[in-house]
Amino acid sequence: MDSNKKIVFPLLGLLLVTLVMIVILRWEGRLWFSASGAIRFWVSDAWGPENSQQFTDPYSFSHALHGILFFGLLYLFANKLSLWWRGTIAVLIEAIWEVAENSPAIIDRYREAGALGYSGDTIFNSIGDLFYCGLGFVLAYYLGFWKSLALFILVEIGLILTIKDSLIINVIMLIYPLESIKQWQSAFLIL
Repeated sequence: MDSNKKIVFPLLGLLLVTLVMIVILRWEGRLWFSASGAIRFWVSDAWGPENSQQFTDPYSFSHALHGILFFGLLYLFANKLSLWWRGTIAVLIEAIWEVAENSPAIIDRYREAGALGYSGDTIFNSIGDLFYCGLGFVLAYYLGFWKSLALFILVEIGLILTIKDSLIINVIMLIYPLESIKQWQSAFLIL
């Protein structure tokens, strides 16, 4: 099969995954853009009202880490699936998470864990999250295992130092919220 033909179906799959995610998010009542009317590429305040409303925010780094993790997980299927199909599957997993993350149950769970003003993502932000997951997948491909692991650790440390949150902390707080982490994060908000 011609190499161009090998990527056509995975790319169509990526497009389909993105469109289906958008339709479901809109059906769930998600807004296209921030209710403030602002449209920005980057918002730096992880605890502010525009977080999860714009294309990129500090949590975009966590979504890139998703891509790195999905690359590692899907590497188990490297003999059976092309890199393009594995990338499409990684973005599919991320899209499923975006839909779940924006369900009332998960939004309420985040609020219980301390994200008091969290109201879910805009569709614009969810598309950005898919992009960053894909970027993380591509970075993992080019960096290899050890450099990807080093990047993962550096990003986690960077997020902890700058916003007192990270992918690992986020997962802990979603599954089993710890009062000590809530207090540590809320002390950051007071500063």
